[in-house]
Amino acid sequence: MSDHASDFPSDIYTEPRDIDVNTLANLGPLRPLAGVWQGMRGLDVKPKAEGPKKQAYVERIELQPIDPQTNGPQLLYGLRYHTFVTKPDQIKTYHDQLGYWLWEPASGAIIHTLTIPRGQVAIAGGTAAADATQFELVATQGLDTFGICSAPFLDVAFKTVEFRIQVTVHDDGTWSYDEDTVLKIRGQAELFHHTDRNRLSKIAEPTPNPLARQG
Repeated sequence: MSDHASDFPSDIYTEPRDIDVNTLANLGPLRPLAGVWQGMRGLDVKPKAEGPKKQAYVERIELQPIDPQTNGPQLLYGLRYHTFVTKPDQIKTYHDQLGYWLWEPASGAIIHTLTIPRGQVAIAGGTAAADATQFELVATQGLDTFGICSAPFLDVAFKTVEFRIQVTVHDDGTWSYDEDTVLKIRGQAELFHHTDRNRLSKIAEPTPNPLARQG
């Protein structure tokens, strides 16, 4: 049985009543992230055979509100996102990522899901106050919750043992992230910290979620 079983009500089926369908008004610390963003000065430090390599990157990320989600009594508000990354002055895809940012007002939980088209998925979790301007989420390989799952090659050659992301919302309306993906690389005794960071500026406002638009 999950160690978290006592955190939840005995009635796991009944959904909450009177749900506010306006997701943008209920995103807590995720509200400043809603919209379309661009970051021109990203920095990636990745593993290569000859050692760590630094790579500048340009990023576009779209975070759009989804309709409220329920798991029985649990109520979640969230953003669906797509991150598209290129190298400066190149059209070739450097990184592509899809997922959700989710906020549970009742508990202060934040959930970040990510999927990349190289055979890997992860769910990172953390908590924050509704008005927080900085928060950190963590996923750990081998756990049943907030874990990491990889296809066979990545699991053998570049096993991700931990993923950590810290988000900071700035007074000028931008936001930034620092990511640390900890890898166990085949043939290397020490763990490798694959890091990414960028600061993003808004280029378009978010589109209200479908139920909010109907209202």
